[in-house]
This record gives sequence, structure tokens and C-alpha cells, in this order.
Amino acid sequence: MKIIIINGPNLNLLGKREPEVYGNMTFDIFYDQLKEKYPNISLSYFQSNIEGELIDKIQEVGFTYDGIILNAAAYTHTSVGIGDAVKAISTPVIEVHISNTFSRETFRHQSFISPNAKGIIIGFGLKSYELAVQSFL
Repeated sequence: MKIIIINGPNLNLLGKREPEVYGNMTFDIFYDQLKEKYPNISLSYFQSNIEGELIDKIQEVGFTYDGIILNAAAYTHTSVGIGDAVKAISTPVIEVHISNTFSRETFRHQSFISPNAKGIIIGFGLKSYELAVQSFL
């Protein structure tokens, strides 16, 4: 099984950025732990702060992978293009958010990804990614 985690803007700062919201573990450390916990899954990871690069990666893997775990971060609430990319592919996408977006600013309550995602997992910290992996098993 091939699953990719795709993270959007500012998620490269996990462990440093607003630890009261996002925790203090870096994504690299968490990702290594996740790979160890699921050795039978071919897990890969991509992060970009650039909307077009996220769309390119979704299109690149969207017909050959078994699953995409997508945290588009702030682009979730603004990017019609990322939403359209998710709609255009055949690989199922789980939308993930570390924080509970509904307990935050009102603009974070809108998602252009959700209507075309297989499912949504929000508010469980980095555990949200593991729950998404488990949803593909």
C-alpha cells in the first residue's frame, strides 16, 4: 500500500510554530515514528509553502497511490485550485488538520477540500495523521 502525506504552508515549522496550538514535536520526528509503526505501508511525505507545488504533487500521485493524507493548512480555506485537484483525481484523499478548525477563527470553518475528500479528521494533534493512515487499512 502506497500512501503519501502532503502538507501545506507553514507546517514545516511544526515544533516551533505556536506550540500551544500545534504541539512541540517536529513533523520529521513524528513522520519517522509513523513509518516505524506501519512498516508494511510505503509512506512518503511532501511539504510545500507554494500552492502550485501542492497541486502538482496531488496530480502526480493522484492516479497511482492508494491514499493521500492532505493537510493543505491555510490553503484549505482559500484554494479552489487545490479543491479542484482533489476532485480531479481517483486516489482517495483524507483531509487532516492538527487543530480543531471549528474552534478557531470563522474563516477556518470553510474548506474547499472537504466536498471531495473521502473523510475529514480534525483536532487530534499529530494523531490526526495516524487516524488517517488507519482509515486506509
